[in-house]
Amino acid sequence: MKEGKKITFNYLTKIFVTFASATLVFGVGELILFQPGVAVGKEVVIVAQSLPILVNTNDDLPVAPIPENKPNEVVPEVEPAPDEIHLVVKLKAKKVYVYQGNEIIASYAIAVGKPGWETPKGTYRVFEQEINPIFKSFKTGRIINAGAENPLGPRWIGIWTDGKTRLGFHGTNQPELIGKAVSHGCIRMRNQDVTALYEKVKVGTVVKVEP
Repeated sequence: MKEGKKITFNYLTKIFVTFASATLVFGVGELILFQPGVAVGKEVVIVAQSLPILVNTNDDLPVAPIPENKPNEVVPEVEPAPDEIHLVVKLKAKKVYVYQGNEIIASYAIAVGKPGWETPKGTYRVFEQEINPIFKSFKTGRIINAGAENPLGPRWIGIWTDGKTRLGFHGTNQPELIGKAVSHGCIRMRNQDVTALYEKVKVGTVVKVEP
């Protein structure tokens, strides 16, 4: 996949507009700011990069958990086609399994939502993929590009949105926390693992999040 390319369903493109309201990333506690200029309160952030900036607001602006009934309102219950790649997330086991039909072809350790911010169960479809998302601190304005310090790692795989909040897989700058319940709902992975997973999925891939 070409670096810097945004992939998204057409019905979601309406949220990717100049001066649109910032979009909350549910699992990371950040805002996505879309280029070239996006209103944030009374401020407008001008972005030169071709990728979204993810703004850390964990302390200042907590992200509300997704209501239990939300996932199936956005993505109806679906079953993957025979022999199609699909993902099954096991929250208790803290693993994501990659299936092709009924066969497991890969599995990876993950970190999931902490108490009070549990990763919501449901059936989803991948609706966007990002290579090297850019992170910006809401408090300090510091921008963290791709690299070891980026808390989102090298890949983002979005699986749910209501236009305000998002849920997805991403990498991490704290690999020692993989296997624990520490996120605000998103599914964290080791950077090499999320990179490998990114290559196995596409927009439309079914993702089931189970207990």
